Amino acid sequence: MTEAVPLRPRMIAVVGATGTGKSEFSLDLAEALGGEGAEIVNADAMQLYRGMDIGTAKVAVDERRGIAHHLFDVLDVTQVAAVARYQEAAREAVLDILARGRHAILVGGSGLYVSSIVYDFRFPPRDRFQRARLEAELEAEGASALFARLRERDPETAKRIDPRNGRRLVRALEVLEQGESGHRAALPERPVPWREDTAIIGLRAERAALVERLDRRVERMWQDGMLLETARLREAGLEHGATASRAIGYAQALAQLTGELTEQEAIERTQALTRRYARRQVSWFNRYADTHWLDTPLTPAAAADIAASLRP
Repeated sequence: MTEAVPLRPRMIAVVGATGTGKSEFSLDLAEALGGEGAEIVNADAMQLYRGMDIGTAKVAVDERRGIAHHLFDVLDVTQVAAVARYQEAAREAVLDILARGRHAILVGGSGLYVSSIVYDFRFPPRDRFQRARLEAELEAEGASALFARLRERDPETAKRIDPRNGRRLVRALEVLEQGESGHRAALPERPVPWREDTAIIGLRAERAALVERLDRRVERMWQDGMLLETARLREAGLEHGATASRAIGYAQALAQLTGELTEQEAIERTQALTRRYARRQVSWFNRYADTHWLDTPLTPAAAADIAASLRP
């Protein structure tokens, strides 16, 4: 009997819309690669936060099957999740895993975060003096004034930014002040891979089935204690977190806690926003070249088949 040819350590990205089963599949794939060993690196912006578990469908520590996980629970809810800093930390984790002779499975649905690792994304430098000035202007004039300035100077970037998102408006204007063209928060037309041997596995689902799955998942979030989890995070400063407080589900749960929304309204709004987010994810990941797409629900043998296909 011929022995299986060992697979050289490489990065494998598992991508797709929320609700397609990426976390479970990544665990199955890591086990299927067990002969060589594999570790998982998070590429979901909100799973970076400690305590944001139910609303992000984070895999509990005791359900990780003994597989090492990286970049989960590394931020407090009051801290800002910045993709440039994430890129540095994630690439360091990937290189460390590969150097130890193990595979790095990048898993998540935050398109820009995934792309910052899979592709050769380079972010403009920061200028703390200009940033401080722009933040003072944001405080004095409001987000609408900064958005109007951005729209005049860089209409294409303005189209991609929420006019109420002061943090991103400040960053976009900071980049423009440095003479850069756009803030580069989009997938390039012809992206260059960071590592040539990266394998990209995409999970997809039929639209109607995915919508049904997402709506039921949001209902389960509230049944499983979403409001209580948000109340605890509120005590830890969630309302003051520029990034975490706007997370889908948590923003609506906060509104329920303050009486702005009823429970039913919070659930329905979260469902609508989740469906819209999933559509954006599908559009983003459909542009990834050389992706091996798998239709969900997956068969038990799917991970083993992918592991076998990665061998020479």
